[in-house]
Amino acid sequence: MCGRYAASRSPADLVEEFEVEHVDRTDGLAADYNVAPTKPVPAIVTRPPRGQRDDPPVRQLTVLQWGLVPSWAKDPKIGSRMINARTETVADKPAFRRAFARRRCLLPADGYYEWYETEQRTSKGKPVKQPFFIHPRDGGVLAMAGLYEIWRDESRDRDDPEAFRWTCTVLTTTAEDDLGHLHDRMPLLVEPSRWQSWLDPGLDGASDPAALLGVLVPATPSGSGTRLEAYPVSRLVNSVKNNGPELVAPQPVEDAQGVG
Repeated sequence: MCGRYAASRSPADLVEEFEVEHVDRTDGLAADYNVAPTKPVPAIVTRPPRGQRDDPPVRQLTVLQWGLVPSWAKDPKIGSRMINARTETVADKPAFRRAFARRRCLLPADGYYEWYETEQRTSKGKPVKQPFFIHPRDGGVLAMAGLYEIWRDESRDRDDPEAFRWTCTVLTTTAEDDLGHLHDRMPLLVEPSRWQSWLDPGLDGASDPAALLGVLVPATPSGSGTRLEAYPVSRLVNSVKNNGPELVAPQPVEDAQGVG
């Protein structure tokens, strides 16, 4: 799965990197080195500008809440359990199939975290888990494949700013890394040459899901030809209360204990 990641790029940098034509909103965004479920995250979508439904779709930068809330959900708290969507079932699962068909997005990230069990044990005998940060070797940005939904809070008036909740999820696939299998799942990425296809709401994921999924690539952290690498970081990242560039600083495993 992908349960934590880092996203520190400024809105201006994201506009340039993703060739954004329209900035929908950036409120609530700040450099975040410990993105956790339910937090606001930057996202790239292609859709008509808000309030202009008859206009042609354009590539936009907006803010989504991580944890997808299906449009039919009775309680938005379900979103905390919908941070990832499995590629194998995304086209059919009721929680995701409508979003997969028309509402796909890119979720920019510096990299993401995964934990593996070490031989060390806690005082209660449980394995101590070591966090790793997986990121592009060249320091570039990752474009994680995502879906987004718009949930209507029927208890509020339509003109209430909180009447509509925009949420998202990260697509994942089976991990095939050679670093001791940090985790059995990993996020899927969209390469720049395929951003337009993935974001295009005119491509119906319901009619040809295999073709649409074919534009994605797994975020394999190591191996021949890959552009990603993984290294150990401080256990400070274990707590969502900690946030700063020190969380992504590489450390030797024996020194990466930290606290938390």
